Amino acid sequence: MTKGFMMKRSVLAMAVALAAPQVLANDDAKNDDMEHIQILSHYDKLRTEAGSATLLSEEQLAEFEYDDIHRILSSVPGVNIREEDGYGLRPNIGFRGVTPERSKKITIMEDGVLIGPAPYSAPAAYYFPVTTRMTAVEVFKGPAAIKHGPQSVAGALNLVTRAVPEFSEGAIDLATGSDGYSKAHAYFGSVVNNVGFLLEGVNLQADGFKDLDGGADTGFEKNDLLAKFNYKLQQGEFEHTFGLKLSYADELSNETYLGLTDADFDATPYRRYAASQPDNMDTKHTQVMFSHHLKFQDVSLTSRVYRNDYERAWLKLDGLTNTDATLSEILANPEDEQYQRLYQVISGTADSIADNGRPNYLSMGTNDREYFSQGIQVDGSAKFQLAGFDNTLSFGVRFHEDEIERKHFKETYGMRDGSAFNLGLDKVYTSQNTENTQAWSVYLEDKVTIDALTLGLGVRGELMDMAYQNNANADDWQNKTTRIWLPGMSGFYQLSEDSGILFGVHQGFSPASPQQSVDIEIEKSTNYEFGGRFNDGVTQLEVVSFFNDYSNLKESCGQSNCGALEVGREFNGGEAHVYGLEAQFSQRYPLNLQIDIPYGFVYTYTKGEFKNDRYTNFAQWGHVKSGDELPYLPEHQASFNIGVSAPDWRVSLAVKYVGSMSEAAGRSWDSSTDANAPTGSYNLVLEGKEVSAITTVDLSAVYELGKYGQVYAKVDNLLDETKIVSRRPYGARPGKPRQFSLGYKYSF
Repeated sequence: MTKGFMMKRSVLAMAVALAAPQVLANDDAKNDDMEHIQILSHYDKLRTEAGSATLLSEEQLAEFEYDDIHRILSSVPGVNIREEDGYGLRPNIGFRGVTPERSKKITIMEDGVLIGPAPYSAPAAYYFPVTTRMTAVEVFKGPAAIKHGPQSVAGALNLVTRAVPEFSEGAIDLATGSDGYSKAHAYFGSVVNNVGFLLEGVNLQADGFKDLDGGADTGFEKNDLLAKFNYKLQQGEFEHTFGLKLSYADELSNETYLGLTDADFDATPYRRYAASQPDNMDTKHTQVMFSHHLKFQDVSLTSRVYRNDYERAWLKLDGLTNTDATLSEILANPEDEQYQRLYQVISGTADSIADNGRPNYLSMGTNDREYFSQGIQVDGSAKFQLAGFDNTLSFGVRFHEDEIERKHFKETYGMRDGSAFNLGLDKVYTSQNTENTQAWSVYLEDKVTIDALTLGLGVRGELMDMAYQNNANADDWQNKTTRIWLPGMSGFYQLSEDSGILFGVHQGFSPASPQQSVDIEIEKSTNYEFGGRFNDGVTQLEVVSFFNDYSNLKESCGQSNCGALEVGREFNGGEAHVYGLEAQFSQRYPLNLQIDIPYGFVYTYTKGEFKNDRYTNFAQWGHVKSGDELPYLPEHQASFNIGVSAPDWRVSLAVKYVGSMSEAAGRSWDSSTDANAPTGSYNLVLEGKEVSAITTVDLSAVYELGKYGQVYAKVDNLLDETKIVSRRPYGARPGKPRQFSLGYKYSF
């Protein structure tokens, strides 16, 4: 590592290494203001902003060299996650109890700009940026998220890319590990004739940790390229920064929605059935963004014009022909007479063609989709005095358009001697539609300081025009308009130089998609939080309680949670309450003049429950009654981080506990046996099932080689914990087993 880096690390690493997540940033001018949503107070001062905000700095992200956003967020309080593929390829992230399914209930941004494929029309985040190239991760919850939407019930996540450097610098990062894992990451930036540039590239790949019946890899390969350019201009007291950002990313992954029966998981948890042999995800994402940052005394203004394009084709098993049984039903009851042969076909122990002449072929669906999102947004802030009080006014306006075009089709495969093969029949299109949204978003917030009290009042508006068109039927279309205003109030009262209390209330909402009828209500809630902070420069403590009161809880179906026939359908859940407590504590203990022991603890308690009785056909609800708990929401989560850090080496340990959580909220229902039920019935396949509590331990170590760089080693899942992390989409799924990796970094 360079001498400058060593000096920087000696100052910062002691404070941040493995400590509980804190908001760490510098009050001084920075060259990456445009990428960050908000620059908050320096780590050795008491933070006086209201609301829950967490910044994971570049030093913290480097502690464990995680590529998986699930693991990165595992020690941020108030985050609930559902694991799926073990690598975090398709993250499932929620804040404060909202459904984690495809991260669709949080606002996801990169450098302050919406990065999901279609955040309004289809918010399921099938694309997620490669976190390896991020230099910061910002999490905003409660009133702190009033500036960010459209999903404003729970909060916002901003991923910050590397800023264009002010001087020539670069680095390489190479790693290899078990299960064919490898990483190649490099960047270089400089300034030429007042024009700055940054070029960065990442390649991640692995053979996969599952054993596919019949052989072949179960891994992935991801590429991510980034180019940034900027030009700085000083005109008197006006400072201008013009920027251009170009990015490209692609992925090929042999990933499936098919899991295992519980019995097969117990016997061979990392097995994959033969029917998933053809499964493959192929994606491509591009982004173009122009930006301008203007600073004049206490006024700053950032303007961005952006365009994101994303296309994906995911071939995967949807079901079997000549049966009405779903994959979930088959894998939940493989010994049942009506499902036994179907299970044998899936597992490759029986051929598709049966002796009775009624074949059970594999119905393989390719969910081919194209997305775009584009817009222009302006964010600004101004500091001024009014009536003798200090004011900070924040404001923003955005026009955004996004669209999803679905071109789903099915192909028929056969199973013979344990191998799946394409029968060569014509494709059958199942979904051909387009959803489009044009939205104006505005926000205004003023924070006024009155002695020890900082009080913020704000409002957010979402004005949406939505359109749906069935491309296979010109007469099947719908246009609709939604206008909503969401007020909020927050405050911080400083009790002393080292402590203070925070409080806030705001309204949050989540829009219904363009194709939904007027019967599907928007999701809306009133959210409250109250807590306190303490920071004397050595000990840092924050405790925040929250209560979210939903007038209507809404859920939507994707293939990952409902199956192929229900994609895009939404359900009203009615009134619900989610409440909890978030606590984080950190200290560092100086063992001697050379060695420090930083440690931190994070705890989250969350309780979510329905407050009404309702019959639904939603795969995670069924018939819910007042008091039923929300699915995939652990009541208790905790993490403990500890390290030993010296000038030229560091060892870090992270322990994460996630409590048990239910797979479904309600129960099956049938009008023939329940006089109160509507006509019909619904079989809630995972009724009564739960994901057991799990504890994982990660270990990392770094040794500095001075001017020759550094070497690092890490072990994810040190104790090789093997448990079911989810039974969705179809069947029991494991987390990543113990994985070793060894890497080398060199900066210049």
